[in-house]
Amino acid sequence: MKVIDFVLNVIWLVLCGIWMAIGYAIAGIVCCLLVITIPFGVASFRISGYVLWPFGRTTVARPDAGVPSLIGNVIWFVFAGWWLALAHIATSIPLFVSIVGIPFGWANLKLIPVSLMPLGREIVPSDRGFAGR
Repeated sequence: MKVIDFVLNVIWLVLCGIWMAIGYAIAGIVCCLLVITIPFGVASFRISGYVLWPFGRTTVARPDAGVPSLIGNVIWFVFAGWWLALAHIATSIPLFVSIVGIPFGWANLKLIPVSLMPLGREIVPSDRGFAGR
């Protein structure tokens, strides 16, 4: 891990990462209450870890994801995805208001597609810097 990624992740963690990760963890716990929604809970916990420490990693589409992931993403969007996307928007507003937080506000907005459609994606290390995402 590069030093700049570490510094960005620590600042991110303090400004908004911990709160967003808690939101995803709560969504994961709720999803794990029923057996049929456990895959949604697992995806939520996976994204929670990504939101907690996002710099130096990215998400890519899994090549084996197909129609079940698409159907799951539609169900996820209806029950949890749009709430989490709204949380990203609400968290990014105070970041944009502060001059220092503007890059973190943009990073928060870039996490919205993952919050809306987490199934069929995997988190991988990024070989590009912050500006390349």
